Amino acid sequence: MFSAFANSLKIPELRSRILYTLSLLFVARVGAHIPLPGIDPKPLLTFFEAQTAAGGGGLMGLYNMFTGGALLKGAVCALGIMPYISASIIFQLMTAVVPALSRLQQEGDVGRQKLTQYTRYLTVAICLVQAILLVLTLENPGKLFAGYDVNTYGQIVIMSHWMFLVTSTIYMTAGTMLLMWLGEQITQRGIGNGVSLLITVGILADIPGAAVATYQLFFAPVGVAQLGLPQGIMMVALFLIVTMGIIAVTQGQRKIPVQYAKRVVGQKVYGGQSSFLPLKVNYSGVMPVIFASAILMFPQQIFSQVGAAFNMPFLVEFANNLLQGHWMYYTLMSLLILFFSYFWVSVMFKPIQIADDLKKYGGYIPGVRPGEPTASFLDFIMTRLTLAGAVFLTVIAILPDLLLFQLKVPPRIAYFFGGTGMLITVGVILDTMRQIETFLLQRHYDGFLKKGRVRGRSTSTAVALGEAASEKAVMQLTTVMVVILLVGLTAWAVRHFAL
Repeated sequence: MFSAFANSLKIPELRSRILYTLSLLFVARVGAHIPLPGIDPKPLLTFFEAQTAAGGGGLMGLYNMFTGGALLKGAVCALGIMPYISASIIFQLMTAVVPALSRLQQEGDVGRQKLTQYTRYLTVAICLVQAILLVLTLENPGKLFAGYDVNTYGQIVIMSHWMFLVTSTIYMTAGTMLLMWLGEQITQRGIGNGVSLLITVGILADIPGAAVATYQLFFAPVGVAQLGLPQGIMMVALFLIVTMGIIAVTQGQRKIPVQYAKRVVGQKVYGGQSSFLPLKVNYSGVMPVIFASAILMFPQQIFSQVGAAFNMPFLVEFANNLLQGHWMYYTLMSLLILFFSYFWVSVMFKPIQIADDLKKYGGYIPGVRPGEPTASFLDFIMTRLTLAGAVFLTVIAILPDLLLFQLKVPPRIAYFFGGTGMLITVGVILDTMRQIETFLLQRHYDGFLKKGRVRGRSTSTAVALGEAASEKAVMQLTTVMVVILLVGLTAWAVRHFAL
């Protein structure tokens, strides 16, 4: 596997794409650490650390995970990429029910560009609403965060109300639009799905903190509540089982046999061979989990922030029930994963088109008549596979959370032992590795595994990506990012050792 990573740097185009992706991800991480003008993030960080140590912090934990810690730092990217994902979900749902949008989607590149433009406009609108509500919350943190005392922790906002409201709304909206642009550029000129990678990097950014919290959980001072060896073995076993289950569900597929009839074209005979049509058990991948999390997060933010801003405690209480650890969250999460699994398949999987293509090229499924019967057969098989995939996806997303919350494990640690964060991370990493492997196999290099093949892995998958950036531009961008990284590390070292 290490030789495969080394071979990745030998292909100029793949090397440019990898470096380009890493550079833009670094830009996103920088944006998650630049604080808004007029804000002091230390009180909020101190309060959240105290809540986490006491077993709480669930109100901010999930959203802070998706923003990569930008929320607690009061950064310009505090809203994260979730507004863009919410806008994309809304337009995908509207496309299925609004004829005008459906016609736009069928017009090819021109129609898709218009839909993308509309999605961006809606993203700006969502950002403005969420930014205003977040600013109002930061100015009155005690209304939303139970236990927050200004006299104990300090004031978060340190400038005038209207100036902070206007500037912070503009900065946070611009931060989300920057992340949206970075995600689109990574998808087109880099490697992997840009938006999913931004979410994954934000989740993985908290690994050092989660590792420290895990160590303290097992090696706490005498007299402090801690977990023992049995719980540690259980957590490790759960981590391995969930990871293997995610890989199995993501890679699993059903192979539908296809037979091609012989055709004589001139003096050559074509066809006659047997093949198969791979139907994935989890056709939608990790997207239902991302969509379900975004849908749950959006009303949770709105209700909690509106309740805090207008002094309506029942809205804050309802928003708290939409967080991990509450039965309402898991019920809605299960229903949304099931819905988005079928919705994604209905949008992306076209059995009629597949049946027509098979008939056009002389292919047929043994025992099934060509044409409409083939489409009905494929639709029936895909419906059952999607149900199985959605059930497995729901179990993997919810069961570890239920077990870990029963052990009173802090949410910061629980995110890395199963549930939403683990599903997104493993699914995105598998998809990115699959794209890299396709480049390697196209250049006659060995993939990541030399012995055997992973079930469900296809070596004939085409990578439909845009043109990669020039190697000179990529190297210039990478050099700038490395310089910024070194300057940041030097500043951190000077400040750390000075203290």
